[in-house]
This record gives sequence, structure tokens and C-alpha cells, in this order.
Amino acid sequence: MAINLDKLVGFHQRAVNIREDRMEVIAGNLANANTPGYKARDIDFNKAMSSAREHQQGSMTRTSDKHFAGKMTASQFELQYRVPNQPDTGDGNTVEVQAERNAFLENGMRYQASLQFLDGKLKGMKKALSGGNG
Repeated sequence: MAINLDKLVGFHQRAVNIREDRMEVIAGNLANANTPGYKARDIDFNKAMSSAREHQQGSMTRTSDKHFAGKMTASQFELQYRVPNQPDTGDGNTVEVQAERNAFLENGMRYQASLQFLDGKLKGMKKALSGGNG
């Protein structure tokens, strides 16, 4: 019986990848907090997961190890501009540092939880493969 790792961890792997991409976008927002005219952006996690699921279902099968495996990146997700809660300060920058820090921390916690869940799944698989002895 073949083991399909994508069925075992595919959803959570995609979640980790999207959370990683989202952290990069938020970090970019924070890095540009003082850049005049910079517009804060974000990835809608739910839309990105839906898109990743659709992409995975419609993706082609690799017929050779020499073929590249496709990976969706943040540039493939629709980056959205954040709607600021605070009025414009006059320079056109929409980054709200505290909101970005909060989003970064929340995303980081969810990223860590996803990694721990993946780790548990893989440990369970390893235990099943070793006959429960390891």
C-alpha cells in the first residue's frame, strides 16, 4: 500500500507556506513604515488556501524527477491593500506599525501551531512505519 504524504500533510504544508509568505509581506510593510506613499499590503489567508487547493487539484503530475515541482508563492496570491484605521498623516503611507506588529505576531503563532501539527503528523507516521517502537 502506497503512502500518500500529500494526503497526510498537504493541507498543513500549504498553510505553512502561505503563512511564511504572509510573514514576508507583513515584514515588508514594517520595513516601509516611514516610506512616503507606501501602501500596506496583506495576503488573505482563506483566499490563498482556496487558491492553493484549486491549484493543487488542477496541477499536472510530474513524470520525471528532472521536472520542476510547482510552488505557489506570495506573488501568485492576490496581494490586497490594507484599509487603514487611522487618518492619513499627509505622506500617503498606510502602514500602521502596531497593527502590523499584531498581525505579524498572530501569524507567527499560527505558523508555529501549523509546524507543531505537522510535526505530530510526521511523528505519528514514523511510529506507524516502525511498528510503534519509535
